[in-house]
Amino acid sequence: MTTRLLMTADTVGGVFTYALELARGLAPRGIEVRLATMGPPLSRAQRRDASRTPNLVVHESRFALEWMDDPWTDVERAGEWLLELERRLDPAVVHLNGYVHGALPWRAPVLIVAHSCVLSWWSAVRREPPPPAWDEYRRRVRAGLAAADAIVAPTAAMADAIARHYGPLPRVRVVPNGRDGAALRGGARKERWILTAGRLWDEAKNVAAVEAVAPRIGWPVALAGPGASGATGNGVRRLGALDPVHLARWFRRASIYVLPARYEPFGLTVLEAALARCALVLGDVPSLRENWDGAALFVDPEDRTRLERALRTLVRDAELRERLASAAERRARRFAPDRMAAAYAGLYGELGARPRRGFAARETAS
Repeated sequence: MTTRLLMTADTVGGVFTYALELARGLAPRGIEVRLATMGPPLSRAQRRDASRTPNLVVHESRFALEWMDDPWTDVERAGEWLLELERRLDPAVVHLNGYVHGALPWRAPVLIVAHSCVLSWWSAVRREPPPPAWDEYRRRVRAGLAAADAIVAPTAAMADAIARHYGPLPRVRVVPNGRDGAALRGGARKERWILTAGRLWDEAKNVAAVEAVAPRIGWPVALAGPGASGATGNGVRRLGALDPVHLARWFRRASIYVLPARYEPFGLTVLEAALARCALVLGDVPSLRENWDGAALFVDPEDRTRLERALRTLVRDAELRERLASAAERRARRFAPDRMAAAYAGLYGELGARPRRGFAARETAS
C-alpha cells in the first residue's frame, strides 16, 4: 500500500539535500513524497537530483522563507498555497521542515523537524538575545511548534535548544540525519589539501578563522561555498559554490576537513567529510561533540591559536591523520540513510493512524 507525504523544504541550505536523501530512503517503504519548495528557484543540480528520485514530485514556489527579513506577507501566501496542495494531494502526513506553517488548519497530522532556528543561531553566534525585531518570528515559531502533532530534531543538542527558546513543548524526538556515502568513497588518492565548506558570510560556520590561520599551516586550504572564487594569495583557494558532484570530488581529495563552527545543529558537511575518510577538526559545540566525540579534534571556535595548532599537528602527523580518518569513517556508519528513513517511516505510521482533525479540531488544539 502506498502512503503519500507532503513535505516542505527551502532551497538555500542542507535541508533540500536532507529531503532528497530521506525521499530515496522512503521509496522502498512505499512512501511517495510531494516536496513543496520555497525560497530561490532550484539550481540545475537540485533539479537533476530531484528528477532521479522516482518517488518524488517537486512543487516549486519562490515565497520568502520565515527566517528572512520581513517575510510575513510571503509566509502567509505560502500557507495558502500549502493548504491548497494538501487539499489536492490528500497526504497521510504533512512533514514541515520549518516552523510557522505548523499553525495552519491542516487536515492531516503534522510533523515539524527542527533543523535550525534564528534564536538558537543568535544565542550561539552573537552570544546575546536577538533584538526585538525578531519577536514576531519567536511568536510565530512557538505557535507552529505548539500546533504540531510531533517534533523531531537531528541531535539532542538541537532538541534542547528548541525547548530552551520556545518551550515548554511535548517531547522532541531525536532522529539523526543520514547520508549515502557512495559518491564520497574511493576514487582519488588523498592529497595535501585541507577543505572547509560554508557560506562565507555565515558567522556560524566561522570559515574566516580558517582563512586567517591558513598562511601558517603548511598545506593549502580549499574553501567551498557561495562567495568569491579563485586563489587569495594567502594559501586559500576559494572554490565558490559547488554542486554535489564537484564537492564530493573535493571531499575525496582532501586529507583534512576543518569546520570551527560556532553553531551547527547537525553538520551535514562533516558527515560527508567523514564518509570520504577525512580527518576532522571541528568547533567544540554540543551538537558536534554529540556526533563526533572520539573521532575528531575539537577546538574553541574563538581560539585561532588552537585551531592553527590542531591543523599543524595533523599536517605533520600522518599516523594521527590516518587514525582520525578511520575513526570518522567508522562513526559515519551510524548515520545511514536507511536508518533515518526507517525512523521517519515509523513516525509517519504512528501519525497516520490517528483520526484526521479537520479545521475545527485544529483550531481547538491551537
